[in-house]
Amino acid sequence: MTTDEPQPLNSAERRLVLQVAIGARMLSLDGHDDFNQGQISARMPGRDEFFIKGALVGFDEAAPADVVRCSVDHTLPAAPLAPPELPLHQAIYRARPDVNGIVHSHAPYTLLFGATDLQMRPISHDGAYFRDRIGLFTETSNTVLDIETGEHIAKDLGEHPAVLLRNHGGVIVGKSVRHASVFAQVLERACRLQLTAESTGVPYTWSTEQDVAAKQDFIYADLSVRSYWDYAVRRVGRHWPQTADWNRS
Repeated sequence: MTTDEPQPLNSAERRLVLQVAIGARMLSLDGHDDFNQGQISARMPGRDEFFIKGALVGFDEAAPADVVRCSVDHTLPAAPLAPPELPLHQAIYRARPDVNGIVHSHAPYTLLFGATDLQMRPISHDGAYFRDRIGLFTETSNTVLDIETGEHIAKDLGEHPAVLLRNHGGVIVGKSVRHASVFAQVLERACRLQLTAESTGVPYTWSTEQDVAAKQDFIYADLSVRSYWDYAVRRVGRHWPQTADWNRS
């Protein structure tokens, strides 16, 4: 795979690139902005390459033209505009064949929650999805610039849908970039609500294990997630009407 000249996209790849750009805008609307830091990426199942938001743009300004093609193989030359934390995505895609979408951001409540030793409590639907399903990486809080650190994060992610990076935000994965985008927003709300409950200083309650199982099966079933994605796409369109033209380009 050459990284010197952009390869032409087929129709399926164009749809995936569009989803990465739309997903980035969704994350911006949900408070994941941190200058041009953070990434969202997607791959087609079984492929040894993926598409990722470029290094120079923030979530709020990402467009299809800013999405770059990269290889899962970290020994190959990276695209010139690939983000510095490319090894994080390469390591996770290599370790998790079931993962086809990754979000890494510095969303404030997710970052703050990861700085504590709190256990996720299902006080909301959001928390129910992540009950006992979050890894924790504590080795470093620095930018992930090497494949070894990426591999350690992938190990702490395990089979979970998310891993908190102590003092560095979170990594959320999914079977598609749609799932990863939605669940990144779900995790941020879960962390925000629990931290708010903790700040009241009074006892609070959370859902039973039976309710948690029911919520995971129904509220976050694939069909439900698709409806949340579709809603978020409409919300992006209301905020940035020009994104409607991306489907026609």
